[in-house]
Amino acid sequence: MNEVQVELNESVVANEKFSEEEASGEDMNEAHESEGVDVANDEFREEHNEDNLRDGGVNEEASVSMLDLEKDVDVNYDPGLWGIINDTKRVMLVKKGPIKILKENDEFPKEPNRGRHFSSKLYTSNRPNGEKQERKWLVYSNEMDKVFCFCCKLFKHNPMTTGLAEDGINDWHNLPTKLRDHEKNPEHNLNVVKWVDLQMRLKQEATIDKQVEALINKERIRWKLILARIIGVVKTLSRNSLPFRGSNEKIYEKNNGLFCQLIEFLAEFDPIMKDHLRRVVDKEVQNHYLSHKIQNELISLLANEIKEEIRKKILKAKYFSIILDCTPDLSHEEQMSIVIRCVDVEDASEVKVEEFFLGFIKVDDTSGLGLFKRLEDTLVDLKLNIDDIRGQSYDNGANMKGKHQGVQRRLLDVNPRAFYVPCGCHTLNLALCDMAKSCVKARNFFGYVQKIYTLFSGSTHRWDVLKTYVKGLSPKALSVTRWESHIESVRAIRSQPEELRDALIEISNTSKDDVVMAEAKGLCFNALEDFEFLISLCIWYKILDKVNWVSQVLQKEEIDLENAIIKIKELILFFEELREDGFLDLIEEGKELAKKVGIEPAFTVKRVVRRKKQFDEDVGEDANESQSPQEKFKVTYFYHIIDQALTSLKDRFEQFQRYEEIFGFLLNGKFKSISEDKLMEHCSQLQSFLEYKEHCDIYADELFQELRYLKTLLPKDVTKSIDIPQHYKVLLGRGWIPNSMGYISHFVNYTGYSLLQRKGVSLS
Repeated sequence: MNEVQVELNESVVANEKFSEEEASGEDMNEAHESEGVDVANDEFREEHNEDNLRDGGVNEEASVSMLDLEKDVDVNYDPGLWGIINDTKRVMLVKKGPIKILKENDEFPKEPNRGRHFSSKLYTSNRPNGEKQERKWLVYSNEMDKVFCFCCKLFKHNPMTTGLAEDGINDWHNLPTKLRDHEKNPEHNLNVVKWVDLQMRLKQEATIDKQVEALINKERIRWKLILARIIGVVKTLSRNSLPFRGSNEKIYEKNNGLFCQLIEFLAEFDPIMKDHLRRVVDKEVQNHYLSHKIQNELISLLANEIKEEIRKKILKAKYFSIILDCTPDLSHEEQMSIVIRCVDVEDASEVKVEEFFLGFIKVDDTSGLGLFKRLEDTLVDLKLNIDDIRGQSYDNGANMKGKHQGVQRRLLDVNPRAFYVPCGCHTLNLALCDMAKSCVKARNFFGYVQKIYTLFSGSTHRWDVLKTYVKGLSPKALSVTRWESHIESVRAIRSQPEELRDALIEISNTSKDDVVMAEAKGLCFNALEDFEFLISLCIWYKILDKVNWVSQVLQKEEIDLENAIIKIKELILFFEELREDGFLDLIEEGKELAKKVGIEPAFTVKRVVRRKKQFDEDVGEDANESQSPQEKFKVTYFYHIIDQALTSLKDRFEQFQRYEEIFGFLLNGKFKSISEDKLMEHCSQLQSFLEYKEHCDIYADELFQELRYLKTLLPKDVTKSIDIPQHYKVLLGRGWIPNSMGYISHFVNYTGYSLLQRKGVSLS
């Protein structure tokens, strides 16, 4: 950011220089002024927009006019093209001095008729005593083929009779006489004195303009240092998600907010900021740059510059993926966050997959069409091509992932190569949610778990009773959104049911609140002293523990698509084995808990309500009535939640399997063990998958040749998908592989499962 970005070394040098001058309290001497002015000029020439650094108490227009004296303005040194001469041009011409035009053999342009022309001998005059004296003031114009008087053209006040100060002379026959007459002109001699005087003062750097310029540059350095400190405070507060403002914005007043307090803190140790605050308090300056307006402006400038750098990285990578999520803010307005993921190709030695948060976008229409239109507008604003999207990932809301009207479907209609990958952890979460809501017994179980926590946490006295009996894990509240985190709540009860039961009995016996007493007795009887609840503890603990482990693995940065699918298949196999052989083991675990609690490890036998059968009803419908309580629990509860889990996992992760079939041969070095015929078949399949209209991301023949090279050149220990592109770039740089499109860098990493990870953002 040209207006506000300040290099540290430059600021330190300027800081030391400014502090020394303030400490001494002395005016700068001429040499010091010259050095400071030159440094300041070099610094401020790099600024593209100096209007953002307005001086306090200094006229900006005056400062600009003074600075123009030192800038390399566009001056044509041919005297015939000087035109109107202002102070700036006059100073620049005097500094440059008269330029003598010399040509070989005096081949100046000749008159058409007489053949006369200008001669360089006229640059000198012959004195009566035979001496020769240089006419420094005489200059020749190549453009006009005329001669002029340098000093008279620059310093004349009134029109002169001689043409040397006006339009020039090209009367070559009478020129020597006119030059002698001009030398004797008193006004010419006066202009020579003015010329020499200005030249001497410029060399001594003692002009009034120079002194004013030095003061202005000193003031600009001070403002630059102040602005650097203000930016540092803004960045610190933003980085830590801290509030800026208080109830007022006045310096050295209470409740003026963290921004003002940090500025005051800096002033205690920093002479620059201390002097600035003194001027603010004494009202010596009007523009102090400490209000909320400058804070917001700086945040906006910093954010825009960062966003522009991100955009450049995305354009260099070409292909990118998008991650969208919507949530209401505190003002109950729907905000959509947009994250873009791409392969960082800037570092020649390392391939990195990076995510960039691009901000929150207010949305009014949360339908699939409304969100898609908002996404399109955002990509247009960022100047990103929607055809370059190669991946999309959202939560599992119908407006996002809907197969017919969701955002992913509408984006696929525009760009069929924007492959949709659901969020794996969110998908696991929804699978658990489906299980927990699939039957009444499951809903009741988690209701009891939450009530146990609510009862103890509702009073400090009841929590003290809990700590008296429970020395291990304390009960945890159930998370509303993250079902896999329920493992902590279930673990706390399963590991110490006897202690929790005793704590509930203590509360039911000692509580003076009838409602609390009744609730404690109810939880003790219906939950911790109920055999079905104890078995449910064992079932859900086993399920949640496995799902939570898989969820943690899927969130690791190094996970890729193939390993993610392996973990999901392992989870599905776990549920299948649990359904076939796990029930009896869970019954034994439940019996162990029942012994600890001191209850009979048996299912409650409930009276079967019999009703009159109609003549056309099948007798087989009464078969369930003959089932034992254990068998009925197994069929109506255990099998029910396990079957629901298997159905949800297979349906929700079906898309992953499809992508593994297409990109799988590139993952973890599988292509090294595939025959050439099979490899060519996979390459052709991938080319077909990445074709759309007349565009194609890859060509099967070229990809096949590159993979053949890699098979022979890659080390045997390089098998991870993320490591293969690293070696690919090394081999490419050494010229061992043809410089093609770099498919592996784009696609092996691009289909990586870590696409689904999200980064927290503290400030948009």
